[in-house]
Amino acid sequence: MRGAGRTARLRLPLIPLVLALLALLDLRTEFQLLLDHFTITSLVEIPRHHPLAIAVLLCTPWLWKQSR
Repeated sequence: MRGAGRTARLRLPLIPLVLALLALLDLRTEFQLLLDHFTITSLVEIPRHHPLAIAVLLCTPWLWKQSR
């Protein structure tokens, strides 16, 4: 019985973690472009071309809290 309580405490919410990682991978090239040539236009274009990745990153704290 003691082992079950310990594993419950150490359990990471896997779905929000995977979603955030995939969103960051999707935005990887945009971040590289921003680091090379930062412009306001390129910053504004990111949400237009990657709305799902931005939404996932914005909702990740809520998803993390809900899965715990």
